[in-house]
Amino acid sequence: MTKTTVSPPDLDQLDEHALRALVRQLMGNVEHLTKDVTHLGQDNQFKDAHIRKLTHEIAVLRRHYFGKKSEQLTGVQGSLLDEAIDEDIAAIEQELLQLQEPPVAPSPAARQQAKRQRLPEDLPRVDIHHEPEQTQCSCGCQLHRIGQDVSEKLDYQPGNFTVERHIRGKWACRDCEQITLAPLPAHIIDKGIPTPGLLAQVLVAKYADHLPLYRQEQIFARAGVKLARSTLAEWVGVCGVRLQPLVDALRRRLLEQAVLHADETPVLMLQPGQKNTKRAYLWAYASSDVAPLNAVIYDFTEGRAGKYARRFFGDWQGHLVCDDYTGYKACFTQGITEVGCMAHARRKFFDLQQANQSQLAGQALQLMGQLYEVERQAKDYSTAERLRLRQQQARPIADALHAWMQAHRQKVPDNTGIARALDYSLKRWVALTRYLDDGNLPIDNNRIENQIRPIAIGRKNWLFAGSLRAGQRAAAVMSLIQSAKLNGHDPYAYLKDVLMRLPTQQDRDIEELLPHQWQPVHCTN
Repeated sequence: MTKTTVSPPDLDQLDEHALRALVRQLMGNVEHLTKDVTHLGQDNQFKDAHIRKLTHEIAVLRRHYFGKKSEQLTGVQGSLLDEAIDEDIAAIEQELLQLQEPPVAPSPAARQQAKRQRLPEDLPRVDIHHEPEQTQCSCGCQLHRIGQDVSEKLDYQPGNFTVERHIRGKWACRDCEQITLAPLPAHIIDKGIPTPGLLAQVLVAKYADHLPLYRQEQIFARAGVKLARSTLAEWVGVCGVRLQPLVDALRRRLLEQAVLHADETPVLMLQPGQKNTKRAYLWAYASSDVAPLNAVIYDFTEGRAGKYARRFFGDWQGHLVCDDYTGYKACFTQGITEVGCMAHARRKFFDLQQANQSQLAGQALQLMGQLYEVERQAKDYSTAERLRLRQQQARPIADALHAWMQAHRQKVPDNTGIARALDYSLKRWVALTRYLDDGNLPIDNNRIENQIRPIAIGRKNWLFAGSLRAGQRAAAVMSLIQSAKLNGHDPYAYLKDVLMRLPTQQDRDIEELLPHQWQPVHCTN
């Protein structure tokens, strides 16, 4: 088969009519080619926008992806569940004891108790002597020492176990045969072996260092002390109940503040009676970094609905710094004023710039960086000085940024990454810039994100909350630990002293033990 080729016409041989026909044909071809080029250009623009969108989503996923968590209970997860159940039982029993008037000890048959083992003989002993304040009998005769009663409690200083031997001399009157014994100091767990130091260690390790009790059991065993996991869980449950009044008092003080931060993070929770988990949430509420109170409260709930935030705030009215989560929206119709987070708005542009080196995102970041530079200058200023600096320097930058966003939003296509980033800021502009008119308001919500980050890291270790009660107990203890850190305290030293003083602390003086007011008075065991 031969291939035929069409030779171009000889223009010199064409007459006027043929030339005109050729020109019309060429013009038609050009028109078709122009339409094809336009269509290809639009198609390429759509593909480029879609590629940028997918590239952005992949970049965000890679940065925030932690891996899929299995919902099947493995041996380790089963151990965590056992711990939560033991803790819950001990906490419920403690609450029942507190409700009984007068308190009645639970029946030995109420629950199976772990058999107490004798404390190892090779552990160092510290003798603490207790003698009566006076050695004269009420009948007027002189008392004579006839022996002593010794009880042992296990103490823990970070890295070392010791045994406290509480030695109470027995004194008797030879005439009336009355025996006198000095009382033992009150303890959180009166008939148990743990000292406040050991209880503080277990709580800090579990809720600050995120070491589940089965790991602590192994660590203690390597140190030569065998403590049953069920025993540790019982201690945790009792301590959670005894510390709750402190958390309630701290929450009341937090809700007296005019400015609060709020955020939430998901936590898996085991569903009652089932072997799978559901998503629960840990909410965090904190005072601002310029407030006289330095505190954070965690609240564990079964869901993320806005009713949980409204329940926490009650009738509080003030400025709430938060992200754009819809759960907070109902609060803004009940006297709470929204304050936006500039860091969230900035993050939208940062992700774009990191994903595809967007020039528009880079320009937005540059302008926002100028706003943060003003905040760095005003960090140590008074409220009035901070407000004056913001009005003089930050306000013009914010106005220029707003105008820049409005102008570029009209140019970029919808449903693109840059369009979504611009829309986020433009729709929340009033809330994002509210800080410019009040020196007490922060530019962003980074303070609360820093307080919730340890929880996000810790959940990799404890995997899930064994129950709603276990989650609420964890939230309560973590509130005290994290608030102690905010006030510059060692959480171990704080909890040890609080657990030592709490049994004899009057209710009217309970606020002396709050992290922002705490002053250590017990420096020895």
